[in-house]
Amino acid sequence: MTQEVRIAVFRPDDERIESAVELLDSLGATPIPDPMLAVEPTGATPASAADYTIFTSKTGIELAAEAGWEPGGTILVSIGPGTSAAAEAAGWTVDREPETYSSAGLVDLLQNEVDGERVEVARSDHGSQELLEGLDAANADWSETVLYKLVRPPESGESAELAAAGELEAATFTSSLTVDHFLAAADERGIREDAIAGLDEAVVGVIGEPTRETAEGHRIDVDIVPDEATFEALATTVVEAAAPSYSE
Repeated sequence: MTQEVRIAVFRPDDERIESAVELLDSLGATPIPDPMLAVEPTGATPASAADYTIFTSKTGIELAAEAGWEPGGTILVSIGPGTSAAAEAAGWTVDREPETYSSAGLVDLLQNEVDGERVEVARSDHGSQELLEGLDAANADWSETVLYKLVRPPESGESAELAAAGELEAATFTSSLTVDHFLAAADERGIREDAIAGLDEAVVGVIGEPTRETAEGHRIDVDIVPDEATFEALATTVVEAAAPSYSE
């Protein structure tokens, strides 16, 4: 890679953005850290005595663990490998993980076994309704606890400016909310259409089909959805796709 490959990364402004920057650096890219999510804990903990407890993020696991919550006898369900790794780091054993790392995957995993069971869903305030609707259809006795809120940092938006100026080679969206917040930052600056046009000239990678659907619903062309729903897989694939065009 002989020319700069600037790749926007939108992870929360904590160890996740730091590790993302380190990874992109190690891959030879120039990371543009532009956190599009900030975590505001609610102080709530998952309901006790549930037959199943579903976590849909690493952040939820970490907040519950910090608050002293323990799985006890519940069947612990994780949405994917990143969340499972956080659970294992907390000393918990994950019992179930879907083949497809999404709300639809969780519904497919549980729909035939939760009839009449108490199911606790522990997640952010932006959780998909698809999971709750699926639990309803499966006749589960579900409850939901919002462990944290996801907000957009007011200083976010450098990546939108670079995209609008044609100075961004790639972008890595890790959730639908990062797409929404990127566009909100562009709107604030009056550059939404230019930012979308800039992304059309860049390599756009997303984690998961829901994020793809959100991006494409806003007329953002998606180039990459890695098979594994992790930032490592996303970053590696995006760099591989973006680098050849800038290495001649």
